[in-house]
Amino acid sequence: MDTSHCRRMLAALACLAGLGAMAEPAGVDPFGVMVELDDAERFAELFRTSGGAPTAEALQVQYLDPAGRGVEIFTPYRIRNAQHLAEAIARDPAPYRDAIERCLPLVRQTEPDLRAIYLGFRGLLPEQPLPRIAVVFGANNSGGTADTDMQVLGLEVLCRLAPDDAAFRRLMRHFYAHETVHTFQRIDEARFKTDPLLAAALAEGTADYIARLVTGEMPDPERARWAEANAAFVMAEFARDIAAARDPALTEAQRNAVLHRWVHNAGKPPKGWPSELGYWVGMTIAEGYVTNAPDRAAAIRELLRLEDPRAVLARSGISLPSS
Repeated sequence: MDTSHCRRMLAALACLAGLGAMAEPAGVDPFGVMVELDDAERFAELFRTSGGAPTAEALQVQYLDPAGRGVEIFTPYRIRNAQHLAEAIARDPAPYRDAIERCLPLVRQTEPDLRAIYLGFRGLLPEQPLPRIAVVFGANNSGGTADTDMQVLGLEVLCRLAPDDAAFRRLMRHFYAHETVHTFQRIDEARFKTDPLLAAALAEGTADYIARLVTGEMPDPERARWAEANAAFVMAEFARDIAAARDPALTEAQRNAVLHRWVHNAGKPPKGWPSELGYWVGMTIAEGYVTNAPDRAAAIRELLRLEDPRAVLARSGISLPSS
């Protein structure tokens, strides 16, 4: 055996291993990721000691002032401020009590699912840094949001949507995956101005599509069954509203009314529709786009950038009348 050849091979392999370590993306380790619960546990203690009726002053001093990154992300448009949060709790304390007593202890039990999902993302998109995850309490108006470095979940809303332990675990799996995709997305805001409904549906639908890939589960199966059974109606309505949302003569309020027929209407959809129907439409378009692409891995990365929503639709194979 040529020992010098072996030494050269070992040196080359060591060099490659070093390069691989250097190329490791920033972010959390998928093998050891844990949900950050400090803020949620501090809120729970305040809720208990106040008899389920914390004042705005107590919330400010004991929850918001010492809060971490999760509450910081969740404050704009959701928590807003201590007074808004106190009023939400006073209006309906039951979801908070249920979330503290039933769901908060279950969060740690979902961490093996989170690690499996993160390992799936590491295989699918190895260059993407995996975000931290925090669970917090908000103003009973949002199940989750994300910034580039962290996804944040609103426990009182998620617990309300999950009537039993198995449903809670399924819902957490979906949110872990869906909100992680949002931390990967780098979509130019101009896309939402020129084609607001199509861009919004594709942004949310891409998150649902990739979440489905890494969890193996259909997001909101009941919504999917309804949409598939009414697909012709859904696509015709969506095409009509795409055109309406593009109208430059619309006021911002009118445009938002069109958008909210399809996205960001959880619990308040149009009569007879399931919530967030635009997520299903966007997911269907995203799936068609990837299926028809010559390089499916590249197509997924293109969806994360969403540089041309109309081209994505055109290449998806989904036909929308008058779109």
